[in-house]
Amino acid sequence: MAALRDAGQGHVLRWWDELDPAGRARLMEQLRSVELDGLRALIADVRAGRINAPPAGRPELPDYVRLPSTPEEKSARENARAAGERLFRAGKVAAVMVAGGQGTRLGLDAPKGTFPIGPVSGRSLFQIHAERILATRRRCGGPLPWYIMTSDATDQPTKDYFEKHAWFGLPREDVRFFRQRMIPALDRNFRLVLVAKDRILLSPNGHGGTLTALAESGMLDDMERRGVEEISYFHVDNGLAPAADPVFVGSHSLAGAEMSCKALWKREPEEPLGAFVRVGAAGDARAPEPRLVVREYSDLTPEQKHQRTAGGRLLYGLGSIGMHVLRVDFVRSETQPGFSLPFHLAEKSSPFLDESDALVQPKDKNVFKFEMFIFDALRDARRIVVLEVRREEEFSPLKNAKGVDSPETARRDMSALYAGWLEQAGVRVPRDEHGAPKHPIEISPLFALDAAELAGKIPRDLNVAAPVLLAPQG
Repeated sequence: MAALRDAGQGHVLRWWDELDPAGRARLMEQLRSVELDGLRALIADVRAGRINAPPAGRPELPDYVRLPSTPEEKSARENARAAGERLFRAGKVAAVMVAGGQGTRLGLDAPKGTFPIGPVSGRSLFQIHAERILATRRRCGGPLPWYIMTSDATDQPTKDYFEKHAWFGLPREDVRFFRQRMIPALDRNFRLVLVAKDRILLSPNGHGGTLTALAESGMLDDMERRGVEEISYFHVDNGLAPAADPVFVGSHSLAGAEMSCKALWKREPEEPLGAFVRVGAAGDARAPEPRLVVREYSDLTPEQKHQRTAGGRLLYGLGSIGMHVLRVDFVRSETQPGFSLPFHLAEKSSPFLDESDALVQPKDKNVFKFEMFIFDALRDARRIVVLEVRREEEFSPLKNAKGVDSPETARRDMSALYAGWLEQAGVRVPRDEHGAPKHPIEISPLFALDAAELAGKIPRDLNVAAPVLLAPQG
């Protein structure tokens, strides 16, 4: 308690004498998780303007592996696919999914992964990802263990959901859960925020916390015991995300990369995606060595978002979509003592308990929250592959209740992808005046993982005159 007061945080004990033993225990459990020295350093960084500071050096578009257009480029991707499938068969690959978010903005009082997103079946995000992993295991003949990062809010509900659904057919021992750390929020006076007499405001430490959470939970040890060498990382809210893409893993492995990323071009300058840029010396010998970074969209000014290169491309247009491959030994090196990804600051609005014991609902942003981003580990990687992919095949996030990145757009994009697969196989798909399929279409990964697999399984009498669901029988 004295340490809290010395750190200027003694106000969190204001109602200590009023709390019953259970309330005191709850508060103390939270306060024990607060690293006061780290909190002081974080406050000093904010005051000094070191948080969200742009990297030194002139930015330019980075090198990346473009979508294949020539026979040679297409052959290279097939070679990468073969290399990735060999790693899967040998049990050298694990999938890691970030699933700490709740579906509050979607009107769901449960983990976001439970949201029913299947255009026809209503399958949840969790089920769709599980089916992709199971289908990949069957195709490649390897174990492909799945590690799922939860938060305090989603941990037990996620475990209960998987148990209720019998692990979606996956071996129980190959589905592992681990929890990310929570970090305190601060008010504008850099004080801890009370949301109840026995509770301070904590929030997840961001997807960058995946690395330390893997180590602290023993999941990294588990991977090493299994002989896993590569981690395929993705987010639960992207229903099109390949949980483990052999082309991506193979491209990464053949290049001897430590960390690799998928990318696509932004639809427009304001799209809320981080952007890959290369920053470097720019003629200044004192500047750091050239390196790849991701500039978070919220850290960019309006002018930067619209800035273009001499060739007319958006300078900050090559978007990061939250899919990476990382070597296990690279993650191990990143989680040694002294490791620390930088924190990014976001201003948010949050209820708080004022000095009169009233819960205040502020109209404006009133707290600072801090997150780490996994792409900041790129600073330590000596070899990196940035692989361009097609948006319509791999990226349709679920973030908002309506409008862009909503259930409507996610289901629309799934239907559009599967309609394209059917058309490649020679099936006529009726479309509306906007070019979208007239009827919802859904293909379970357990029926076909891609268009090539689907081509040999199309029912002869398939007629897309109503919603279509292709899934294994039984």
